[in-house]
Amino acid sequence: MTPPARLNRLPEHVAIIMDGNGRWAEQRGLPRLAGHKQGATTAQHIVEACAEYKIPYVTLYAFSTENWSRPRAEVSGLLQLLKERLDEGLSVAQKNGIKVRHVGKLNGLPSRIQDGIRRTVKLTQNNTRMTLGLAFNYGGRDEIVEATRRLILDGIPAQDIDETVMSQYLYTAGMPDPDLIIRTGNETRLSNFLTWQAAYAEIYFTPILWPDFDRKELDKALVAYGQRQRRFGSLARD
Repeated sequence: MTPPARLNRLPEHVAIIMDGNGRWAEQRGLPRLAGHKQGATTAQHIVEACAEYKIPYVTLYAFSTENWSRPRAEVSGLLQLLKERLDEGLSVAQKNGIKVRHVGKLNGLPSRIQDGIRRTVKLTQNNTRMTLGLAFNYGGRDEIVEATRRLILDGIPAQDIDETVMSQYLYTAGMPDPDLIIRTGNETRLSNFLTWQAAYAEIYFTPILWPDFDRKELDKALVAYGQRQRRFGSLARD
């Protein structure tokens, strides 16, 4: 599908903080997990839309390292939902030529989840239409700490460490930094998401709860991105 004409400049990498699933469910008198299930369906539709628009990189913030502090029943439900959607999503990824990458820690996740993530990553590794980063058990500060630890363990001399080297030790190594970060749910913060990579990202906040975020809302975010002037610390060009 060709993007609408008004989308005159598309980002190379879109990252999304999918917020508002629980509130969406509560507004409808449903259990919070029902919101997460609807949110997972929305995620699939938005990823497919980005693939149709030929956006090569998309990263979804699915579960943070801080989310473990949520009620046990909700965490268990989220883990089970991930397991189910990994199985379903593998078929979708293969059909659409999507390469799946895990962005975050595997350690600490149940073995069945680790196995499912590894399987999905392995079976989609040769797909080239889009790279989908699944940020699950992810925290931005934790990522930087882990990268620093691995730099030390690899014996990288201090004088050789620069931004390029550090980037190679992040979970997103090999992926470009996000051009556009979208957050739904009427919150205006990044919540420990891509802390290093977001340094020059354009941020788009919307009050729309994630389960209600559709292609029309995606277009609004992409139009807003296209109207912004990206300077990367320099002066504006005429």
